[in-house]
Amino acid sequence: MTLREVIDAASAQYGLDARAVTVDDGSVTWSRGERVFATLSADGTTASFLLDPLVAGAAARTPDVRASARGRGWVDMTPRVVDGHAADRAGAWFLSAYRRLTGPGA
Repeated sequence: MTLREVIDAASAQYGLDARAVTVDDGSVTWSRGERVFATLSADGTTASFLLDPLVAGAAARTPDVRASARGRGWVDMTPRVVDGHAADRAGAWFLSAYRRLTGPGA
């Protein structure tokens, strides 16, 4: 299982209207409208998510996750192995990032 497979499955399962674009450097971005809420590095090893800042703070304290240089609310996840726990977190954070852009006040 890869981070890309996890993210694609989460998007498909919930029928999200997120747009995935492969950038010139080979990385992938997911956006809704013009707003990017998730990325995947070109080598597929790091997924970044735009989370509510409180959620991002908690996420950054989990294994293989750190606050991202992208800015407030962004976290970078680089799991050594995409096991069940890592897949659950990646899928949940992808959905959370999407909902952050589509929920009340978005």
